[in-house]
Amino acid sequence: MSGMSGSNQRIRPVVGVTACTSVLGLHRFHITGEKYLRAVTEGAEAMPFVIPALADVIDIKQILDTVDGLMFTGSPSNIEPHHYNGPASEEGTQHDPFRDAMTLPLVTAAIEHGVPVLAICRGFQEMNVAMGGSLHQRLHETGRYIEHREDTTQPADVQYGLSHTIHVEPGGLLFEAWGQPEAKVNSVHTQGVERLGNGLRVEATAPDGLVEAFSVADSRGFALGVQWHPEWKVTESPFYSAIFKLFGKACRHRAMERERTR
Repeated sequence: MSGMSGSNQRIRPVVGVTACTSVLGLHRFHITGEKYLRAVTEGAEAMPFVIPALADVIDIKQILDTVDGLMFTGSPSNIEPHHYNGPASEEGTQHDPFRDAMTLPLVTAAIEHGVPVLAICRGFQEMNVAMGGSLHQRLHETGRYIEHREDTTQPADVQYGLSHTIHVEPGGLLFEAWGQPEAKVNSVHTQGVERLGNGLRVEATAPDGLVEAFSVADSRGFALGVQWHPEWKVTESPFYSAIFKLFGKACRHRAMERERTR
């Protein structure tokens, strides 16, 4: 008898990973960082595929019918502030309107249909904005928060190294994954939550009170956003690994449910 069956069969779910756009030479490319793809394969034990930022030609419903989960990645770019009625960005701020057009409606559709979602950094901010929230564009200028930006003169291991502690709220998805009231995370962001989106539940906060993680209250499926970067060397961090394992578990559950209904 070839293959495996029953409880011994391990379904490898399919996780769609969002892409940024960038002009290289004369042409526009749709790109995703390798660290995100490896985190899906090694942390969530799933199969990643990149979703191009082509909102004008790609049907969101078909994406949702195809995937078992979605990961919204970080990015060097920021959401255009008109999406949350924010003031114009400071000159030189990098934006990606093609990504905005794809990810903002995609994340709300995924949540509505119960597709597991893990949103990281820019993805976390997209989730907040898509749910009606707003952003501080420059946290360090508010006078209210600790320094959350990375030192860009340092090597990647330092920039993405542990930076501060978060308080994990009891009873949420993060506490389910980690089981402890605190954890250490990296901090590689300039923007952050100003007004929390509708229906979002705070999962973790920084020592300065900044919302560092949230989930969707009463969600039909797994829906977690984190401001830090748990994809970074995910297998070397028990906390980061716990997040991706819980996400992978939710994706496998959806994959099995979809298999039963075929």
